[in-house]
Amino acid sequence: MICNLCPRRCDAERTENYGGGFCQMPTTPHIARAALHHWEEPVISGTQGSGAVFFSGCALRCVFCQNHEISTDCFGEAVSVERLREIYAELIAQGAHNINLVTASHFAPWVAQSLSPALPVPVVWNCGGYESAEILSMLAGKVQVYLPDLKYADNALAAKLSAAPDYFEVATAAIEEMYRQVGDCVMEDGILQRGVVIRHLVLPGQLDNTRRVLDWVSQTFSSGQVLVSLMSQYTPQPNAEGLLARRVRASEYRAAAQYMENCGIVDGFLQERTAAKEEYTPPFDLTGVK
Repeated sequence: MICNLCPRRCDAERTENYGGGFCQMPTTPHIARAALHHWEEPVISGTQGSGAVFFSGCALRCVFCQNHEISTDCFGEAVSVERLREIYAELIAQGAHNINLVTASHFAPWVAQSLSPALPVPVVWNCGGYESAEILSMLAGKVQVYLPDLKYADNALAAKLSAAPDYFEVATAAIEEMYRQVGDCVMEDGILQRGVVIRHLVLPGQLDNTRRVLDWVSQTFSSGQVLVSLMSQYTPQPNAEGLLARRVRASEYRAAAQYMENCGIVDGFLQERTAAKEEYTPPFDLTGVK
């Protein structure tokens, strides 16, 4: 295929065994782990865990990515659509509250196939927010919970840190479409059954970017329409330089949390600062893939 799935619209050739696009992946889905995951927001992980399936490759190049082993190094193993369906069933049998598809956008046509027939638990689309309308149209009616990042309101920062100079316009349009599809949040026994949770990672020295992100959310959605997760888990990666070489200071995160409250955003989550640890990144060892 000549691929234009993601907002980069590479026009790159992708075959079953070759990936010539920005994501570096062939058309056959590749995954690095499929297991119960307990470190998402409480309404996602619950008490039993979220059935997280981690896909290889990514349409972003975030220099601070904690999953770089799979996002840029592309570690993982090819699986068929039929095997994906089996993996979902195995995770549900283990007690997963939902099926959590992590960074699957570049495999969307095949993942969409794997979601038919409908699953007995919600499907979570866990992504970096950099989504095209084409991808989202494939997911309508198949995904019940959207879990996008909104990393940047500052496109110069997005270009520098994620190689995505159009990030804000693309991500905000995508989030509005996600909300259009699934509507207001619906909870059952403490687990989100339908809705949008917008994640924002506070970056060291970038409070103005965080404020602008929270401004957009508060100006776009009314109270209760979406949930917001303000994350503190930034972890410096090898070779990080300048501000990115340190963790987020407690004072920075407190300021971000206070601004979120001042914006009237009360529906969501604040992350414990202990979450800024390397062990919160799961081992990508092909658990659950075979």
